[in-house]
Amino acid sequence: MRLGRTTTALLSLAGLVAAAAPYSPALALTAKDFTITGNYAVLQGLDKVTARISTMEVALGEEVTFGSLKVVVRTCRKTPPTETPESTAFLEIDDDRADAAGERIFTGWMFASSPALNALEHPVYDVWLLDCKKSSSAVEGSSTGN
Repeated sequence: MRLGRTTTALLSLAGLVAAAAPYSPALALTAKDFTITGNYAVLQGLDKVTARISTMEVALGEEVTFGSLKVVVRTCRKTPPTETPESTAFLEIDDDRADAAGERIFTGWMFASSPALNALEHPVYDVWLLDCKKSSSAVEGSSTGN
């Protein structure tokens, strides 16, 4: 099979761009280029004693209480709609029971698609990430029209 002059030129150009990408700051892409940073993390918590599930929307840097746990979301990111869906959040969780005295029981990333990958280990509570959002549902659902 013989390629035309235009096809050969395009393939050569594509090869040059691919070869130059690691060396050119203009062509280099980072993981940050492929993520959307959210202002809210949507978490779910399970109380294993009562079997109740609670959904919480937590603003970045804000502390929310779930039972004896204090949860703070430091960052929340998700992939754009053109990529495979994935939300990730960096959480800090403290246990505020009297016998735990504010002990940090979890610090790390949670992944919405794989909650067991880096899970909170607690005898009474489970907490996992559902999604990252730009705005709160309370803001999205509010209407000021008459």
